[in-house]
Amino acid sequence: MHAHPPTLLELQRAIGRGLLHGADDDLAALVVADGLAPEARLAVYRNTATGTLVTALRLTYPAVHALVGAEFFEGAARLFIEDSPPQSAWLDAYGETFPEFLARLPQAASLAYLPDVARLEWAVGNVLHGPDAAPLALDRLARLEAAEPGEVCFRPHPAVRLLQSRFPVDAIWRAVLNHDDDAMAAIDLNAGPVWLWVRRSASGVAIDRSTESQWRFTAALFDGRALHTALDEAPSAHAHTWLATLLAGGCFAEVRLADLAADPTIRSAHS
Repeated sequence: MHAHPPTLLELQRAIGRGLLHGADDDLAALVVADGLAPEARLAVYRNTATGTLVTALRLTYPAVHALVGAEFFEGAARLFIEDSPPQSAWLDAYGETFPEFLARLPQAASLAYLPDVARLEWAVGNVLHGPDAAPLALDRLARLEAAEPGEVCFRPHPAVRLLQSRFPVDAIWRAVLNHDDDAMAAIDLNAGPVWLWVRRSASGVAIDRSTESQWRFTAALFDGRALHTALDEAPSAHAHTWLATLLAGGCFAEVRLADLAADPTIRSAHS
């Protein structure tokens, strides 16, 4: 018998622990039997909660589910849930570290590309469920015409992601979700790395390849580097053409002038 009834927060935390790790005697003592043993009643809730999280992971990672099969996926998902329980009630935000979990899972070691397929699926989910934002209007650039072009910084659109892999994960992802066995069989896992940009499109999600230099240039811009710094770090003879492609693809949401005080390379150029 408890000397004092638990507070609401204490009860919520106890139930949370019980749902994830099994009920202890203290939690069971707080549950009214009413025809069903407290442990059994809590087990019903635990199975429901775990099943809901497994389903959420399956919906986020459909290609991974198809690659490993339902039984393997559920087992891996249950281990992940125990290792990394959700921190919020928003299920679309759950599972970000699942790719890293798969990379550490010995039973998945034979599918070396599996973690990167999962990373691509997480990027796709982020793009699909990311906040709406208007793409950068080109007249915003015109308003900065008095500035040196190299001083410009871009803010990436929230529905765009970059991903690179040593495996052709985009081809694997498409073949699996299209149930195209011939395409899957034709994939050369040793063809070399892919450099991907994932963005929201009118038809859903677009996954396109770029060259390494284009990808690194884009990554530098997405990190908030000034245009001239991005060109220094990832030089490309066709960088300005590629920048036009990114602008046309709606990959940026805002543009501003670099902070001269914070960027020593710009400050020295103007001193």
